[in-house]
Amino acid sequence: MKMLWKNIDIEKKRLFENFVSLSVLQAANYILPLITLPYLLRVIGPAKYGIIVFAQSFMQYFMFFTDYGFNLTATRDISKKRDDIQFISKLFSTIIFIKVAFFFLGFMVFALLVFSIDIFRKEYIVYISFYGMVLGNVLFPLWFYQGIEKMKYITLLNIVSKLIFTVSVFVVVRYSSDYIYVPFLYSLGSIVAGAIAIRVAIKNFGIVIKMPDKQYVIEQLKEGFHIFLSQVSVNFYKINNVFILGLFVEESIVGCFAIAKKLIDLTNQLAAVISHTVYPFINLKIEKSYNYIISFLKKLRAVIFVFTLIMGIVFLIFPDIIIHIVVGKPSSEAILCLRAMAFVPLIIGINVPAVQIILSYGKDRVYSLIVITGAVLNLALNLGLIPLFSYYGSCFAVIAAETFVTMSLYYAVYKMNLDKQPIQGATGVLPGSDAG
Repeated sequence: MKMLWKNIDIEKKRLFENFVSLSVLQAANYILPLITLPYLLRVIGPAKYGIIVFAQSFMQYFMFFTDYGFNLTATRDISKKRDDIQFISKLFSTIIFIKVAFFFLGFMVFALLVFSIDIFRKEYIVYISFYGMVLGNVLFPLWFYQGIEKMKYITLLNIVSKLIFTVSVFVVVRYSSDYIYVPFLYSLGSIVAGAIAIRVAIKNFGIVIKMPDKQYVIEQLKEGFHIFLSQVSVNFYKINNVFILGLFVEESIVGCFAIAKKLIDLTNQLAAVISHTVYPFINLKIEKSYNYIISFLKKLRAVIFVFTLIMGIVFLIFPDIIIHIVVGKPSSEAILCLRAMAFVPLIIGINVPAVQIILSYGKDRVYSLIVITGAVLNLALNLGLIPLFSYYGSCFAVIAAETFVTMSLYYAVYKMNLDKQPIQGATGVLPGSDAG
């Protein structure tokens, strides 16, 4: 009995440490952008900032491609064999090899698009500079540190990346024409953090990188395929609002919408912190301690609900003050967008338990179907409404898609008849705010 309580205490301590680490990271995600954003908007202006966020949203598609769901499947596999260094080294080498291959494959497609489409070609320096973020993403083994539950390394290295960007912005960006340096600074911070992360994995954890086995590469590609489809859909409608808006309206409007969306996304990070923290724990424990895990998830939902409700009320009542603090001057478009999307973090956050339950029961196809449908709905609404209603259409598309996904997830849980449903094995999809 003493050993049982000791193990529980160790698990709680690990969860707490990981939660603190990721909370510190998300605090940095809040604070550092709030330092650089007003400065950038003052120096380069909303129009140039719109170019930056449009290019950054375009770059996200290539980052999702190189991820291929490995952040999820590899995290699962490593969490179950975290003491087998030979297995982890083999998996580590294979995934890095695949991601590097995808990096070069993606660059060929990227270059073709940038130099053949006018909207990209006229700012090709910005787009080429941003592709360095894809390399940084390839190098950073997020899945490794999550799998071994060493979140502090993720926190430290990501803060290093953001600090490099933050300091560099104030040193390098002095005039409106300096906006072309912003994507390079983003990429620099990302690449440095990725290189350090690889070095730490090799030196501190004994990872040995060697040429992977061809058959094992194929196995990993097959294993990650369905997760890849789900994550592409998830992330697709997280970024396509800005991207599609940029195809129809001027850059300054894109910049204003992006400001409000960034504040909404930052608020979403509480759910992301909780999900990343409990992800390995839920996968390992739900088969053995179902009732405890369900109670645990309900408590997490209550915490998320209270926080996002408070933030939603603040965004609804004081959007003018918030936007003035962030931008440095009034922006009617940004104010209206923030007020319209005030409760989007609540809609997204409360779906964490539903996603966890669905995936823990091996219902990844159900999850995929819901998310893919949400992505299609979001795309259709953006394409149909933006030409008519500009950024209002984007706001409505965000609200409608997130509401549909959350309601569908809970309906799926209801249809599962949990008391009669045998657990089929945990899946590798990471639940949480990434579902929206």
